[in-house]
Amino acid sequence: MSTRVVVTGMGVVSPLGCTVDELWNSLLEGKSGISTLTRFDTSAYPAKIAGEVKDFDPSIIIDKKERRRMDLSQQYAIVASELAIKDSGLDLEIINLNRCGVVIGSGIGGISTFEKQHSTLENSGPNRISPFFIPMMIIDMCAGMVSIRYGFRGPNYATVSACASSAHAISDSMYIIQRGAADIMIAGGSEATLTPTALAGFCKAKAISTRNDDPEHASRPFDRDRDGFVMGEGSAILILESYDHAKKRGAKIYGEILGAGMTADAYHMTAPAPDGHGAKRAMALALEDAKINPEQVDYINTHGTSTNLGDISETKAIKEILSKHAYDIPCNSTKSMTGHLLGAAGAVELLVALKSIEQGKVHSTTNLDNPDDECDLDYVRGESRDCKVNYALSNSFGFGGHNVSLVVGNVNGKS
Repeated sequence: MSTRVVVTGMGVVSPLGCTVDELWNSLLEGKSGISTLTRFDTSAYPAKIAGEVKDFDPSIIIDKKERRRMDLSQQYAIVASELAIKDSGLDLEIINLNRCGVVIGSGIGGISTFEKQHSTLENSGPNRISPFFIPMMIIDMCAGMVSIRYGFRGPNYATVSACASSAHAISDSMYIIQRGAADIMIAGGSEATLTPTALAGFCKAKAISTRNDDPEHASRPFDRDRDGFVMGEGSAILILESYDHAKKRGAKIYGEILGAGMTADAYHMTAPAPDGHGAKRAMALALEDAKINPEQVDYINTHGTSTNLGDISETKAIKEILSKHAYDIPCNSTKSMTGHLLGAAGAVELLVALKSIEQGKVHSTTNLDNPDDECDLDYVRGESRDCKVNYALSNSFGFGGHNVSLVVGNVNGKS
């Protein structure tokens, strides 16, 4: 019998707040975290909106000298990790730190650091580059800094698979615990890509919404008037723990990670396979790994980006794998309110799925005024809904054809 893996702590930095309660309550109330981007001058850009983290104050956790040596993505990851560790009740003085690891994914990493240092190079020459440039930029440093800060000496690395990065981090962390290589894993993602170059790149790819005059209604997953996703930023960190270890210390358990499915479309750099075959196989493998039937799924937190091809492809995949049952369960898109947190999205959305299990509620998909004819599932329009959730699926798909589906459940729902 394989080791059971549970979630005992959660922390978040998001466009809807910098605590789990702030994020969750805002989602239930249908609030949007999307607004006009204030980080830099966007007058020359087709898109001028984003899910920007507001009121972020790392000073209680990270001192001024440390912050100067950290990219914003690393600051987000450390703050979210601190919140998750506190939430878990872990006593770092007594746990075996050799059996506590960290896997934190990111799609892009320290791009703001790269931009600033490149500008310094161009304007002032190589001697003015910061000695901290490389460690501030590289993607693995979120995991590295968390490990250093808390003394976690188990498996430590980053996953990089675009918008599936943090879902891969959670999948890997589950498997690490299952094979007995760790008792505890700090897993999730962090992203801070609201920068001039990143915005310009997504604009040129024609992937993002230009509904600049109405930011709160710009992210419209599954709506026929959608015109692209909205960039977001932030971090979500989950504390994964073996069930026996969690029970022994009397930890609160949010839910159990039951299975993961990972596939590739092998189709296109940015577009999903039109028939959703990669997404379908990811969900099928996750359900097989979890040892549950499609008819047992109570809820799906979709990837739901608000792109034309992506929303249709995912809908097709869900219908293929769940058949008639697909029409009987609620699905939603957290991105309708947070925007797309890229490499951190999967962790944020799994956190939301776990809250749905805990609270018996699913939030609405906002801005779904006119459903696309090809997107005909129950996406929870209008208000949030009371819903008993024993088993939930969370989907994450990334540029390059990377697909991850995770199954989480009520810890008492499976013997």
